[in-house]
Amino acid sequence: QVQLAESGGGSVQPGGSLRLSCVVSGYTYSSLSMGWFRQAPGKEREGVAAIDTRGGPSYAHSVRGRFAISRDNAKNIVYLQMNGLEPEDTAKYYCAADSGLVAGPLDRDEYTYWGQGTQVTVSS
Repeated sequence: QVQLAESGGGSVQPGGSLRLSCVVSGYTYSSLSMGWFRQAPGKEREGVAAIDTRGGPSYAHSVRGRFAISRDNAKNIVYLQMNGLEPEDTAKYYCAADSGLVAGPLDRDEYTYWGQGTQVTVSS
């Protein structure tokens, strides 16, 4: 059974940084494509960043240049480094995984496995 556990959320001021981590267990991690999604109150869950099995990243336009996704296959972890945080980045962030993406890597319907989420709040 695949399990994903996020950590690293918190409260920061605008312009601040956070690094989210997601540990994966129960699957051959190197064969999983990984994604980070977020959901703010009253809004749909949206793709933020994704990384394929070869380490190739994809980013939503709203975070490109501020966020960076990376993976450590030796530790079964995917990271999301978030810099230049803005109040609009406030949301619950979810880690997701799948072994066979067909369409876009930022499409939430592509992912089978999900974590419980970690809250990120950006305010002054």
